[in-house]
Amino acid sequence: MTHHSWKWAAPRPAEKNLLTISDEVYIQPEPLGVVLIIGAWNYPWGLTLMPLVGAIAAGNAAVVKPSELSECSSLLLRALLPRYLDKDLYPVVTGSVSETQELLRLRFDHIVFTGSSTVAKLVMEAAARHLTPVTLELGGKSPCYIDKSCNIRVACRRITWGKFINCGQTCIAPDYILCEPCIQGRVVECIRQTLLEFYGADPKCSPDYGRIVNQRHFNRIMGLMEGYTPVVGGQSDSSQRYIAPTVLKDVPPHSRLMQEEIFGPVLPIVTVSDMDNAITFINEREKPLALYIFCSDKKAIKKMIAETTSGGVTVNDVMMHYTLNSLPFGGVGQSGMGRYHGKHTFEQLSHHRACMVRSLGMESVNLSPSQQPASLTQAAFTFSWRPQ
Repeated sequence: MTHHSWKWAAPRPAEKNLLTISDEVYIQPEPLGVVLIIGAWNYPWGLTLMPLVGAIAAGNAAVVKPSELSECSSLLLRALLPRYLDKDLYPVVTGSVSETQELLRLRFDHIVFTGSSTVAKLVMEAAARHLTPVTLELGGKSPCYIDKSCNIRVACRRITWGKFINCGQTCIAPDYILCEPCIQGRVVECIRQTLLEFYGADPKCSPDYGRIVNQRHFNRIMGLMEGYTPVVGGQSDSSQRYIAPTVLKDVPPHSRLMQEEIFGPVLPIVTVSDMDNAITFINEREKPLALYIFCSDKKAIKKMIAETTSGGVTVNDVMMHYTLNSLPFGGVGQSGMGRYHGKHTFEQLSHHRACMVRSLGMESVNLSPSQQPASLTQAAFTFSWRPQ
């Protein structure tokens, strides 16, 4: 990003009309000022440093507030960042909720927040007192539709990777599966086999399988599983905050499990009659941060993309749209607002100033209407008008 920032910050020529043909017209990206970056605990480095790099590239100062839930990462960030960056321009503020509340009482020029929608509302409320714009990277229930036409083994392998990496604590992880009843059994079996390949017979002993961040989240996830008989996994150990990779089938659409983001290693399967039913199911709920479609029919893929809305979409894989800096990353509706990654971060954290340097020539066009030739008046109107 920093390699390209000088080009992004350069003046951008803008389109002219007949009345401005001899003038200089351009858009000048400018720093907003001071940006507050409130990071998240699930990926404490990436979700904090990526917006920081964009803020720096756009010429802003920034206050960095890592999540208090990832305490060791926060302390390390506080120790390392001043070694490489000006500590007055880019201070790191650690602490708990009270420190965050104190920061939100201050006036900033932009706030970037990554976290839950509940806290996002408090951030937005505080920002509104100063008319401060916000970028909110939230979450939600990201659906994953598996069409019976696709390679189910490959689909389940990729879904298993995306769902259970970081113990399911990823904002764009597949939250639940939608599929027809006729393939549900095969989906379960393919996920079971993939889990054995990835984490062995006992994921608790695998060095690649994580744990839940704290006891509160452990209890919340266990509460969501109450009343279900897992077809895969289900084991837990409160002393280690361990929850095995778990799959639940035939989950009722209106159950508690389907009302809130799981953010853990529990994967419900909801059956639908066909793709149209899946589209209706998705559209009846809040707009998700991500949508995943596994299908071999290109026409059907385009249909599902066209008839749904989400922050981003990946077809025949999960989470991979996040890896491309050329694609904007962000939510829509309850899953967030604004976007970042690569140049999109620069654009989000810049003010695009409209600039015109008028020529002192062609003064005839500035005569009073009674003195202007009718043809010139008509031409000025024609070339300056744009359909709304």
